[in-house]
Amino acid sequence: METKSKLSINQWALEDRPREKMMAKGASALSDAELLAILIGSGNTEESAVELMRRVLRACDNNLNTLAKWDVNDYSKFKGMGPAKSVTVMAALELGKRRKLQSVRERPQVSCSTDIFRIFQPIMCDLDREEFWVLLLNQAMKVIDKVRVSTGGIDGTYADVRTILREAILQRATQIAVAHNHPSGNVRPSQEDKLLTERIRKAADTMNIRLIDHLVVCEDNYYSFADEGVI
Repeated sequence: METKSKLSINQWALEDRPREKMMAKGASALSDAELLAILIGSGNTEESAVELMRRVLRACDNNLNTLAKWDVNDYSKFKGMGPAKSVTVMAALELGKRRKLQSVRERPQVSCSTDIFRIFQPIMCDLDREEFWVLLLNQAMKVIDKVRVSTGGIDGTYADVRTILREAILQRATQIAVAHNHPSGNVRPSQEDKLLTERIRKAADTMNIRLIDHLVVCEDNYYSFADEGVI
């Protein structure tokens, strides 16, 4: 049986010609594997670009969020995925993350916990260690700024309440929300999280600054202290 490597491009099935399919039907008609195949351009001696990317996606449960956490070493396990192709895919996934961040900046007003989650999820979804952030808001609940307060190690992060309030005072925020991630994927707050939230709330109150929420952020869900009635 003749292999694809001996066939001309015009003899390949339409599914193996993603560029032509995209031009004819639009990007939305392509699968994730086909879109990724356009990026890498070619497969290897046994597989087309589409087949190769299907196999790559299967290795990460067809989850682009998981794929976004891969580095060059992860891609190198697949024949035909050299550094140039790997970096191209990594760059495309990073652009997707930055697009999310840009769309958040175009909606600078916060009205619920979901709005806060949409701001921090693109920042925190791929982190392998905890980070603690504060969202600074004016009286109209419009975002002034978002500031990383601390970065933790394997045992978690420590947020300095004084640092949080200093940022709020310097940028004249009257309301704040705080957020940190749980790389473990467990969205439930720890006892330390609860104690820290109460310390921040009490300290903010003394400065006439309102703590509106504290979010524990995971890859695709979150816990809101405000929604749960804890704040």
